[in-house]
Amino acid sequence: MKMLPMDVNHRRTLAAKLLFYGIFLSNHISEGVFTGPNGDCTPKNTLFISNETLTQQYFPSQTIYREVNGPKLCFNIQPNNSLADCCSENNFTCSLKVKGAGPGKYILNATEEILSKQDIVVMKKPQYDYSCMPSQVYSKSSPGFLYNINRCLNESSKSIRVNADSCLDNETNTRVTCKDVTETHYVIFDNKTCVLCKKPVLKSLDKEINYTLEKIPTSPDKAKDAMNVLSSLFKELGNASTAAVKMGNITGLIAKLPQENQTNMNFVFTKNSGVNSVEEENSNSLTGPFRLMKIPKEASKMAVEGNGSFLGILLFPEMHADDSSKYYLNSEIVGIEMGAKIQNLSQPIEIQYSNVDKKGANASCMSWDGNSTDANGKSLWITDGCQTVETNNSITCQCTHLTFFAILMSPPPANISTSDVNTLTYITSIGCGLSLFFLIVGLFMHVLVRKGKASEATKILMNLFVAMLILNLSFLTNESISNLGIEGACVAIAAVLHYGMLATFTWFFMQALHLYLSLRRICTEVKHYMLKICITGWVIPAVVVIALLASQKYNSININTNEGKAATMCWISDAGIHQGVNIGYYAVVFVFTLSVFILTVRQIVLMPKAGKAQDNISIKSNTSTILSLFLLLGITWAFAFFSYGPLLIASYYIFTILNSFQGFFLFIYYYKSSKIIGDSKIHTQSSSTATSNTAVTSPYA
Repeated sequence: MKMLPMDVNHRRTLAAKLLFYGIFLSNHISEGVFTGPNGDCTPKNTLFISNETLTQQYFPSQTIYREVNGPKLCFNIQPNNSLADCCSENNFTCSLKVKGAGPGKYILNATEEILSKQDIVVMKKPQYDYSCMPSQVYSKSSPGFLYNINRCLNESSKSIRVNADSCLDNETNTRVTCKDVTETHYVIFDNKTCVLCKKPVLKSLDKEINYTLEKIPTSPDKAKDAMNVLSSLFKELGNASTAAVKMGNITGLIAKLPQENQTNMNFVFTKNSGVNSVEEENSNSLTGPFRLMKIPKEASKMAVEGNGSFLGILLFPEMHADDSSKYYLNSEIVGIEMGAKIQNLSQPIEIQYSNVDKKGANASCMSWDGNSTDANGKSLWITDGCQTVETNNSITCQCTHLTFFAILMSPPPANISTSDVNTLTYITSIGCGLSLFFLIVGLFMHVLVRKGKASEATKILMNLFVAMLILNLSFLTNESISNLGIEGACVAIAAVLHYGMLATFTWFFMQALHLYLSLRRICTEVKHYMLKICITGWVIPAVVVIALLASQKYNSININTNEGKAATMCWISDAGIHQGVNIGYYAVVFVFTLSVFILTVRQIVLMPKAGKAQDNISIKSNTSTILSLFLLLGITWAFAFFSYGPLLIASYYIFTILNSFQGFFLFIYYYKSSKIIGDSKIHTQSSSTATSNTAVTSPYA
């Protein structure tokens, strides 16, 4: 489809009217007006581009403008990616390209300088934007040309406007968005937000200072002697502000501290470039292996107030931990000195290592004050004042004081063999799949057959079925989603899995609570009893999961074996959070459910005995009831407490079999107990009172 021919005057008249009503073009140009280079309302040129390749001409090729010196519009969306005529002028930078980078995400190779001169409108699906087709824009039957243009730009949801003033820089964005930036660009999202990702600017230090040590330190206690040399090296700076320091195999830097107007100082150590200062503070834009040191201005100010005049950082290689089973990351420790005592910082010092292969080990940020020793006279490394933050393949130490630092790598808890992992995975898949199927069957039975006559106990059981269904379904799909490598999907399935598990624990608790009230014959005729039970059972786990989502604690983790990594899954990435939340949560549930279980078993055992024949039936029935309660109250999950030492492998198998098949076992229990109660209503008419008091039947009909 070709554009209808128009003479120059006609085109200018239409363009003038269009720009006169620019206030209505809010979805594409601004919130009511164009924005100028100074952030005011001065009109700015606007370039329209797309990531789509068109085969027909939908948009004018010439510049549209109100007046020669006024703002101009350029639609560089021409057939077969040819340049629009408006690109031949100096008003637009048409070399810009936009490309898709995943669902709802686009990359625009623009710089701040380009966007300071023009706005960009990215049209995602111009060929399907029917309101912008020439036949609609130039329709004589419509209210008019201005109305058509206004409808074209306002009614479309297929465009994103990019403006330098509205985009965030990468200091405020997530680590993933601006990861591994090699060139400055903008990341644009479907929700009409954009993020500026800047190429990092590395600046060489002013000079280099070489110093010869009498003896290269091979232990932390010897490293402090090298740190003492920094004060004398400071005098060699002269008029320079920074200097790279070389002491044999020890590398580092020394920098003057400004006496006023202190700022953050950031230095990066790389294999190829040595040590440089980082003009762009965001470490997410750095690529390759590096060690980044971030010194907050608070530390500089505290040092100056304590008569400190320099910052010194030294990396000591070939350092070994006293415990032979552990090692320092990269076999190095970091010493930081500022000529004054620095402690209790509100904004911590950060030491980040990228491209870390932990090889299954656990990482802990440690510090040594240079003096403290243990009982054996060795340097005493502690974790006080330091926090370990692990993100993807990087480890960051956030410390509130200055001293020696190191990342201590410890062997993980004893892993199991790959064959055991494969066997347990096979058992889990069968068990969870079988449980998932029968949980659905049980819910259908309840909804279609027994819902109208269900007791409160049955309703609680059905809520447990739903929680276990969520748990089993999310567990079975977890690894597949993890292997996709989509972070958002991984976080979502991890949150759903965690919610399903906590909800299951909570409904174990609700089962025990209802059973306790029944045993004690405490009236449950409370107003909205089931509503209160349901709110408690579903809301409490949601609060925990939302808190962890807000704290960004869900991510992909590796499952390690003795032979190395066996699988990945989406789960809580912080082992401490996992232990504290999940083990602590279940421990509270377990204490209560076990107490109720013991009370119930005691009542069953103390029941009056009948005749010998009836007694055999009673023992069989009571044994079945006790085993059912063992599963119903979730006591089987307590086998996780025995996964240590010689019981490790055995507890894994017992735990996996009982809990992966738990949904299947509970369905059998629900089905049989429902049948027993249905039969008992008929049998009760001719049975003795003694018999009915001897057998313990389930309330779950």
